Amino acid sequence: MSIAQDARLQPGKSAERPATAAPTRDFGHPAVWAVAVLLVIMPLIANGFFLIEIFGTSLILGIVALSLMFLAGYGGMVSLMQLTIAGLAGYMTAVLGASGNANISLGWPWWLATPMAIALATLFGTIGGTLAVRTEGIYTIMITLAIASAFYYFTNQNWAIFNGHTGINSVVTPHFLGIDWRADIAFYYVILAVAALCFGAVSYLARAPFGLALQGVRDNPRRMATLGFNVNAHRIAAYAFASCIAALGGVLQVWNYRQISPGSVGVERAIDILIIAVVGGTSRPIGAFVGALIFVLLRTFTLDFLVAIGLDGNRFRLLIGLGFLAIVLFSPDGIVGLWERLRGWSGQGKAQAGGERHG
Repeated sequence: MSIAQDARLQPGKSAERPATAAPTRDFGHPAVWAVAVLLVIMPLIANGFFLIEIFGTSLILGIVALSLMFLAGYGGMVSLMQLTIAGLAGYMTAVLGASGNANISLGWPWWLATPMAIALATLFGTIGGTLAVRTEGIYTIMITLAIASAFYYFTNQNWAIFNGHTGINSVVTPHFLGIDWRADIAFYYVILAVAALCFGAVSYLARAPFGLALQGVRDNPRRMATLGFNVNAHRIAAYAFASCIAALGGVLQVWNYRQISPGSVGVERAIDILIIAVVGGTSRPIGAFVGALIFVLLRTFTLDFLVAIGLDGNRFRLLIGLGFLAIVLFSPDGIVGLWERLRGWSGQGKAQAGGERHG
């Protein structure tokens, strides 16, 4: 019997969770293709601000949130260290590459510094995952939160490698083939290509034998262990894969702002990734990007609105928190889950109307 067949033999809950058992619908729905076409032609209809600060930033945050979505949605593991992994990749890109801090950065070419940064961040996330899988539930969350908090304080106090609270500025971005790949349009397409690659990888892996086995481990680890699967090995492999995705997002983040500091990897930012994933929905890979877009729109325009009416701009987090509570209470599967239920009700209504006409 194959891994895929074994992973489908889950009692009870797996049959009740089609949202994670059938991720292929992300590709088949016409709305996904319409959004994909819109994203491809976005440079034709959006200026530099919307292209990078809204859509580019949303895609980058969506990539990091996608790594959390994969762990939580398919593996049942909530990790608060995904932004930390992205932050380590960003720091390593700045340290190994070239920047305005010549006394810290080693000056490697981008094509060497970037893969090394991703590899180191992936290794870091895998080691953290190895520790986290020994626990369950709230203890997993606390371990990953402790790792995120420790990394923030380490970067804030370490001057020899991370330049302390000042961070590393003027990070050099790629130039090759005669193109400045940090120019707005070129960089947007780089972000879009990486986001599409990560989205496709998660969607494919979720229906591959490993992904099906991981979902079986999520639903009934004891049953999967009885069937001969190494539960912890599957979970650690999931952390390694998710860490690689988060690392890609971290590299794009440091290229986007050309700098990185401890504020970029703080616990508050790590919780933002959790909010993004939950608001968008952890049942579908597309949910990470939907949640990221909503978050960026609220962070950008609500801040200006509150300042315009004379209120403290930081109160935009209150609105985000209220929205988060509303989503958790009324749609545990996030915006994507709410949309699918609305489509289901609409389809049932049309079917009933058609039946009445035929009757």
